Amino acid sequence: MSDTSKKGIDRRDLILASIATVGASAALAVSAGTANAQGAATPAAQPASGTGTLYTGDVIQGKKVVSALDVHDLEPGLKHFLYFQGAQMPTGQHWYVSVTVAKGAKPGKRGILTSGVHGDEMSNIHTVHTVMNQLDPAQMSGTVMAVTDVARPAIEGMQRRWPNQGRGLDLIDMNREWPGNENGATAPSRHAGLLFNRLLRPNADFAIDFHTGTTGFEVTAFNIGGMDVPEVKAMMELYPVGQIFDNHVYPGVLHNAFMDAGIPSFTPEIGAARVLDLEMISLFVEGTMNVLKHYGIVAGPMGRTGKDVNVFVGNSAFPILATQGGIVEHLVRLNDKVEPGQKVAIQRNSFGEVVAEYTSGVAGEITGQRSDAMAEPGNPLVFILFHKAPSEGAESYPE
Repeated sequence: MSDTSKKGIDRRDLILASIATVGASAALAVSAGTANAQGAATPAAQPASGTGTLYTGDVIQGKKVVSALDVHDLEPGLKHFLYFQGAQMPTGQHWYVSVTVAKGAKPGKRGILTSGVHGDEMSNIHTVHTVMNQLDPAQMSGTVMAVTDVARPAIEGMQRRWPNQGRGLDLIDMNREWPGNENGATAPSRHAGLLFNRLLRPNADFAIDFHTGTTGFEVTAFNIGGMDVPEVKAMMELYPVGQIFDNHVYPGVLHNAFMDAGIPSFTPEIGAARVLDLEMISLFVEGTMNVLKHYGIVAGPMGRTGKDVNVFVGNSAFPILATQGGIVEHLVRLNDKVEPGQKVAIQRNSFGEVVAEYTSGVAGEITGQRSDAMAEPGNPLVFILFHKAPSEGAESYPE
């Protein structure tokens, strides 16, 4: 959700805007005597692509640490396990991100699989692990890089947002920070800038950023991306999942940062937060392996695709918000088709009396439901995926 209040720009946004107006020269002046605020980091306007792999000299649990990576520098035919040095903590230590690179014996396309941008999302991490465990670099043409714990401090607390320590505890959604800024005003912005400039963008011909629903709100299996981009459309349709949300959604999300850099990308959504949905995970593993076959990175016949499951495509998500406080009872399930006026949920107060009934305003399919049994006014209860005529405009995904 937006950090901006109805009264206008909030204090955090005002501070960020004020810092931005200082300009790069002032930022460099403050950090005189060092390369910049991240030590050896380059300014955000000068990404590390083309500078090669930079090892810090540190080793963590037997794995070397890099502050920049070029997969061309790695030995082909092997899997490589590294840590990437991210933003600093208040103590001056660094957040380290796990990086697995399956470097094919032959040259080919370079794919990136990311997860853990939100810290309460677990099925996405397991999906990427499962794909990487199936890869044999000796039989591959090209490279697949997995970065599975992007927002490390959020993952440590299994919470959605990064607990930034700037002015007391400030919870920041890292999936509104991309492509980041290595000299930014917050640790998540700097972390995003370091990862995007030095690890992700320089090594990607295509990218997939895996997510799940958020704590308290469960979603079905679907992909989000712009089907007006042929390469993105081709990738999303290779998944045997029931829904595609044809929408570019928010600025600042990771897959849009890739898109802005000319790298085809999209976001799979894999069920509920905080749990492993093994059945749903298997669908996204199958689809991701199809994508790798599509790009010639791995060989073999295609698995099931969207055509095999009659995928439903919509370009808007209709939100139903609670108008009362109380216990929510859903009358439909994920993936159910609904019609305008159909009752989808009711809500009861502490006496068991029905205080609200909720109906669909569109014809579409249920793509998300509140999984917490109680809700207060304003909480999202249901999202319905539907198709809106282009002349009406398309809505963003209302998280």
